[in-house]
Amino acid sequence: MADLAPAHRDAYLELTRRRRLYGGLLLIIFVAMMAAGFRLAESRNAGGFIDGLPMLLAFPSEVLAEAWQKRANLPGLIVAHLPSLIETLNIAAVSTILGGLIAMNLALLSTRGLARWPRLTGVFRRLMDALRAMPEIVIALVLIYILGGGPVPAVAAISLHTAGALGKLFSEVAENADLKPVEGLASVGGRWSQQVWLGVLPQVAPNWLSYALMRFEINLRASAILGFVGSGGIGYDLKLAMQWGGGRYDEVVAIFLLLFAAIVTIDRISDHARSRLVKG
Repeated sequence: MADLAPAHRDAYLELTRRRRLYGGLLLIIFVAMMAAGFRLAESRNAGGFIDGLPMLLAFPSEVLAEAWQKRANLPGLIVAHLPSLIETLNIAAVSTILGGLIAMNLALLSTRGLARWPRLTGVFRRLMDALRAMPEIVIALVLIYILGGGPVPAVAAISLHTAGALGKLFSEVAENADLKPVEGLASVGGRWSQQVWLGVLPQVAPNWLSYALMRFEINLRASAILGFVGSGGIGYDLKLAMQWGGGRYDEVVAIFLLLFAAIVTIDRISDHARSRLVKG
């Protein structure tokens, strides 16, 4: 027993040295990549990043100064842009519902031990990877070129990305579900749809709803960003206000305040709802 203590100590010290070595190597690689990326960005930046740093706060200061001078207009501007905010909320809600429904089917078809067609599990998983890998803005730009501007391309783009992202989360939750109820339903002749509806969904529903609410928050921000590429909503109004430049900065601040208040409110409501769903 006395001989084992030095051996354990030596093994522990060797493991500690190895971890420090790996950590140091990773740090060196990280710093080298950051330096290389910064030099590349600096070489391709027409104005020079370092030279532009003193002007970093110039534009925000100009916007806030003009908005403060016209602060009496802010309440009216906020009310005027409420319809655009409602359109953005509708885009996010419809996208979350459509993407969530697609994600549910993809998750169930790609869950090991539960999939209806086990040989196609890998196909459905790769499909979710492909949907998740394409950013919403790229899909939206392609669809805007095909369908024209408006909320429809935004809904389609966000729905497809949501299907891939939620499908991955849903499948991980479904894989942790207890399959004994499924086996019991199968033993009495239950169809695959009945096994899923009665044996799996009651177990995974709270976590699925929690992830869907979290995704709704993300989709709200995504729908506002897609407004900059012509997909409608409050993001499009913000783009127009910023394009006009000076004289419209009070409108820019009003839209930012409205969007910020909506995101914070929905975030708090969703957080409370997720806590109730998961913890009871």
